[in-house]
Amino acid sequence: VQEGVFEVLATNGNTALGGDDIDTILAEKLSKRLGNGAASPASDVRAKWLVTAEQIKRGLSDAASASATIELDGKTHTVDLLREEFEAWIQPVLAKLQGPCEQALADAKLRPEQITDVILVGGSTRVPAVRDTAKKIFRREAHSTLNPDEVVAMGAAVQANLLAGQGGDMVLLDVIPLSLGIETMGGVVSKILHRNTTIPTAAVEHYSTYVDGQTNVDIHVLQGERELVGDNRSLARFQLRGLPPLPAGVPKIEVEFVIDVNGILSVRATELRTGTNTSVTVNPTFGMTDQEVENMLMASFDNAEQDFEARFLIEAQNEADMLLRATRKSVASYEGLLEPGEKDEVQTALSRLEKSLEIKDRELIKKRIEELNDTTRGFAERIMNQAVSSALTGQDLSKKDQP
Repeated sequence: VQEGVFEVLATNGNTALGGDDIDTILAEKLSKRLGNGAASPASDVRAKWLVTAEQIKRGLSDAASASATIELDGKTHTVDLLREEFEAWIQPVLAKLQGPCEQALADAKLRPEQITDVILVGGSTRVPAVRDTAKKIFRREAHSTLNPDEVVAMGAAVQANLLAGQGGDMVLLDVIPLSLGIETMGGVVSKILHRNTTIPTAAVEHYSTYVDGQTNVDIHVLQGERELVGDNRSLARFQLRGLPPLPAGVPKIEVEFVIDVNGILSVRATELRTGTNTSVTVNPTFGMTDQEVENMLMASFDNAEQDFEARFLIEAQNEADMLLRATRKSVASYEGLLEPGEKDEVQTALSRLEKSLEIKDRELIKKRIEELNDTTRGFAERIMNQAVSSALTGQDLSKKDQP
């Protein structure tokens, strides 16, 4: 927070965790103590226990013990509970608080001692054990003077005022909750804007074609943290048409991502030689609940190792495929530059690399790529020397630096 600018460095949380989880645990424990289960199929019985549990929870926020009455089967029962028992019962809930806090710190690249203030928001932060947990995580006392129920509504009202253009000198720099990118060859995601990037923002990446003479390129916009297309959320598809029919890798395609203050994403693809371009606008957060965002993040953490292995294999396969095509094309075009016996060596290396693609072993593919590169190094140098000689034919080298 500096000079009226509020910058969000990271955002995280368990959107499925809250006061209801505490009430449920408390209701089940108290009902078992009394011998009347809160898990009873009778919805009215369960509802009564949840109301009783919330009453006791609120009482324990300010006192060492609390009691409440509940009417069951025409009889009124009094239920008592000590804060020590309560805090022991809700340990499974408290244990879930640390992970999101530590992840937010890691995303913001901060250590607990670098945090100057911790503000508690939400009704459950009135529970002393929740406050103690926050203190342990951030190693300092948290602010608890604000009304934890009203502060969220007040913040939403302030942000609405800013979006309406009436915020004065106050500015909130929010962040994107999930990464944004496009599909590349082999079904791999190329991330252009990473999660927790401050908005408004813009980023540009450059790509090219994969096939000779390609005149159209499909742009598939994706959202998520996984490495493969099928595991992420599809936002939009559009085509960049009218590319010059050049060899693969020659066309220069610029893809620009722009997110405005409202979180609206604009994607533009431009072929830099001709200036041909097309674009699309989407709302990345439209139709997504907080729970869905949380699920996507957790899935990326749980599957990180397998995802990266799959990505590295596809990238190795793509590299091998491009090398195979380029080498065969060079052999066909410059066969006269091959030395005696060299063509057979190149063909053997090509065959070994092609067979490694069938095995789908990344390390073996990389090894065969290196073997083919070593085999064709002298051939490639001769092709380059001939190209340089041809380019200089007819030129007076003594005058090449003169205007």
